[in-house]
Amino acid sequence: MNKMQEILLDKVTVNIGVGQPGDDLESAKGLLSRLANGNTPVETHARRRQPVFKLRQGMAIGTKVTLRGDSAKTFLDKALAAKRKVLKSSNFDKQGNVSFGIHEYIDFPGIKYDPSIPMFGFDVCISLTRPGKRVSIRKLRSARIGKRHRITKDEAIEFVKNIFDVKIE
Repeated sequence: MNKMQEILLDKVTVNIGVGQPGDDLESAKGLLSRLANGNTPVETHARRRQPVFKLRQGMAIGTKVTLRGDSAKTFLDKALAAKRKVLKSSNFDKQGNVSFGIHEYIDFPGIKYDPSIPMFGFDVCISLTRPGKRVSIRKLRSARIGKRHRITKDEAIEFVKNIFDVKIE
């Protein structure tokens, strides 16, 4: 296979949406830090005002952490074990990214129930890339990449099946 055509794991983003600032948000930050082996989570903010949900623009409503490299692979192995190594084909998008959710943090291997933390679930988003993708996102002399270089849904499914031994339904 061409070296520039191989698919790589770019990053894994883990997200907990709480919906309001306060103690629950701080608990979610602590939980994400435990899940991500000490990586520091950042707050996510509301993009627009939603009076129905009592949200104002800029209000902290969630937290996320981004993992790359070996820590991303080890986290992903545990997260897929929590899903029993089964994903749906609807978890893949047209650009080859994968997203799935874990309903409760106690399903994650190695994490025990803590009565001080409310029962949170979290989302795991996997971004795949190929060498040369940076050409399209750099600031100076950015250029488009060709269709053959983009990752399709079928290629992402094959990558996840082969690398992480996942069954696709």
